[in-house]
Amino acid sequence: MKQIVGIVIDSLAFAREGRHLVGQLAVNDLPRVADVLADDADDGDDLRGVLSCRLSGGRNDAGKLFLLVEVSGELRLKCQRCLESLVLPLDIKSQVMLVPPGAPWPDESLADDTADAVEALAEQPVAALIEEEVLLALPVVPRHESCALPEGGDHDRRAASPFAALARLK
Repeated sequence: MKQIVGIVIDSLAFAREGRHLVGQLAVNDLPRVADVLADDADDGDDLRGVLSCRLSGGRNDAGKLFLLVEVSGELRLKCQRCLESLVLPLDIKSQVMLVPPGAPWPDESLADDTADAVEALAEQPVAALIEEEVLLALPVVPRHESCALPEGGDHDRRAASPFAALARLK
């Protein structure tokens, strides 16, 4: 399958011509996503994985140009409760409305949340567009459904209240 990293498109022409792009993107090629990955995902390039991506251009019923971004795969994040690895399956389908440079931003995009509006670029890096959609799909606080706090920390020891000494003076 085609590697998407390094591919640059003219987003308006891509959408106007109804083009499609299918390929893969290594998680290593997403530098802003690397900040939220589990530490054990740094052990090797193969552990981080690959995302399957599809980018399609077109026009909606109102005649406005859009890009449909589809991403599937898995990311290994760090659970913010137990600090262990957490597998997050991705199945993103996001429609991005293109606003030509200098054109006014549509007011209906504020009320209609089915598509995000972005500025159309003559040189749009596809990997950056996909990375943005992946970042938007990540949970604010990744964590397992149920897990324990990490062992060995000071969380088990409760700090003595500074008023405990006063209670003994009664």
